[in-house]
Amino acid sequence: MTSTPESHPALSLDETTHQRVRLGILAVLSETTECTFAALRDQLELTDGNLSRHLRVLEEAGLVEVRKTFEDRRPRTWLKLTRNGRKALRAQLDAMEKLLARLRPGTEQD
Repeated sequence: MTSTPESHPALSLDETTHQRVRLGILAVLSETTECTFAALRDQLELTDGNLSRHLRVLEEAGLVEVRKTFEDRRPRTWLKLTRNGRKALRAQLDAMEKLLARLRPGTEQD
């Protein structure tokens, strides 16, 4: 009887969360209860349009909650990581840690 080899850890990386900007969004939002669009944009050094597009992807996936309010008659957008967003970030970090653990022994020989 032959055993099936374990799949490569890179296959566990999720396309939605692994993208650099989206991973950054999830990471920043995991560090706070809520964040304004402007604060997130500035922290990740993104344009409004770039951030909006990535937030839409994350919101459609159920990973980020977007809440719009008015403060002093000005619109303000608040962002929050959902429970599924926290799980997705944790799964992504776990997959990256497994990948690093597999690659580290080979890279130390250089």
